[in-house]
Formats: sequence, C-alpha cells, structure tokens
Amino acid sequence: MKLRPEQLPQHLARELRPVYLISGDEPLLAMEAADAIRARARRDGFEERIQVFPERSVASWDDAVAATQTLSLFATRRILEIRMPNGKPGHGAATLQRVIAAAGSDLLLMIHTEKLDRAAQEAPWVSAVQERGAWIPIYAPDPAQLPGWLAERLRSVGLEASEGALRLLATANEGNLMAAAQEIEKLLLRYGAGATLDEASLAEALSDSARYSVFQLNEAIAARDAARALRMLAGLRAEGTEALVVLWWLARALHSQAGAARPAAMARYVARAVRADRMAKGRAIGEPWDEMALLTAELCGRRTLPLPRAGVARSA
Repeated sequence: MKLRPEQLPQHLARELRPVYLISGDEPLLAMEAADAIRARARRDGFEERIQVFPERSVASWDDAVAATQTLSLFATRRILEIRMPNGKPGHGAATLQRVIAAAGSDLLLMIHTEKLDRAAQEAPWVSAVQERGAWIPIYAPDPAQLPGWLAERLRSVGLEASEGALRLLATANEGNLMAAAQEIEKLLLRYGAGATLDEASLAEALSDSARYSVFQLNEAIAARDAARALRMLAGLRAEGTEALVVLWWLARALHSQAGAARPAAMARYVARAVRADRMAKGRAIGEPWDEMALLTAELCGRRTLPLPRAGVARSA
C-alpha cells in the first residue's frame, strides 16, 4: 500500500498495519506522519520504543534483529524504528527483509529515510513494506501549491486568510514548512480562533517582534526622510526581521508613488525591488538588504548607484 500524507489520518482511524516506511526530505511532514503512527500505536498498547541507526554501526542491524526476538521486561508490544537516511541498507538488505517479515501484532516497524531515488524505490525491501504495510512518500508542496497548503493549515486551527495574506506568508517562509507552522501557531495566539487575516494584519504580526516597525519605515519614506528611513531599515535587519516581509512593505511604498514618480524613476524602483526579491530567494547573487537600502534611499529622493546592466544569476 502507498499512502499520501493527507490520507494517513483516515487510514489510521481504520487500522494499524505492522510496517510503515516514511521517506522524504520535508522534516515537518515526515515528523507529523511519524507522530500520528506512534499515537495510534500507543492507543493500541505499544508502550516501548526502540531506535536503531544502521549507518552508525554494523552492529545496529544485529540490534534490529534482537528487537524482534527479545521479549521486553516492561511491555509486550513495542515500536522498532530504523533510521536509514539514504534508503540503502547495503549489506543489511537481507536483515531488513527479515525484520519486515517479523513485524506483527506485538512489533510495529517504522522505517525512516530521505527521499528514495528510482533504484531504491524498486528495491525488494520497499516492495515487502508495501505488501505488509504502507509506504508514505513525503513531498513538500511546490511554490504554486504552498498558499493552498498554508490555507489548509490555517483552517485546521480555526484561522482564515485572504489571498494576499497567504501569498505574504508563503513568501516570508518560502520552502520552510517548519517555520511556517510555527508562525501559524503565533498567529493563533495573537488573533484567536475564528479570525480572518488580511495582508496588513499578517505583515504587522510577522514584524511585531522588531523594535523598529515597518510602519515607521513607511512613514519615513512618505516624509522623504532618508536618514530616518535607513535607520529604520538597519534596525529591522538587526532585529532579524525577514527580508521578504520588509520588501513587501517597500513595495507598498513604491506603489504609493506610482502616480507622482516619473516613469523612468518608477522603472528603476521596480527593478531594484525585483533584484532584492531574487537575492532574498537565492536566485541572484547579492545581499538583499543592501539592495533594499538603495531602494529606500531612492524612494526618499536620493541618488544612488546605477543599476547594473545585467544581473549575475545563479540557479535556485
């Protein structure tokens, strides 16, 4: 059997199989899948948990076999977890097959690996897992799927968010679901279940821990006070505020000048913002905070360095 992570709760509500394989490189989703299986196992009386790490020692495979044979002094039902990061048992392949076969009513086997390549997916032990239990491949949502994932995560704790707020949350925590989940917990504590978040309330929450407010930064830009605006920007950076959150507010300041700025100036502002965004996401070489400082100064009417004719890109 092969299960998607979202199918796991319904599966565990119906049954607990003797073997589970959790593979993937997304730590939050893998951790939550394992926690769900352990919780169901505890309800079924699996009180002892044993972990083995075959890559650390050849003897670990012997420990795994011993766990299938030795009765515990404290519990008759146990969870054996084999952590095999690369998904390749090597010389322990035959032993792993024996352990999979030994799992049953008193022994629950969980195997943890990173993402399996094609060769590993076709290994006999993976087939044995699917015959006796379930394989749960974990895949992180891609950038296009991330806002939907965040919306579902927010909904699960009683929060709703506008499309703009979801895009901002996705941008601020791009590729890091653990950070996004922690941020959602903070939003629940701040606003309470039943709240609906818009872009402004989310941006305020994301920057709330900063001593220098992004609101003050925008006020300084609106007043064309370059010295104060750059102090605010430096303070936000020192406080550890996400660069992409600050960039979102700078983009708002940029749009507020759309009617007053000359077309050439507006084109330069947009180019600065795009460069900073690419740098913050690791898609271009450079320091996003430096680019944002140049953008801030220009939004305040100051002359700065000319834009390069062509940026040097690197792969994401």
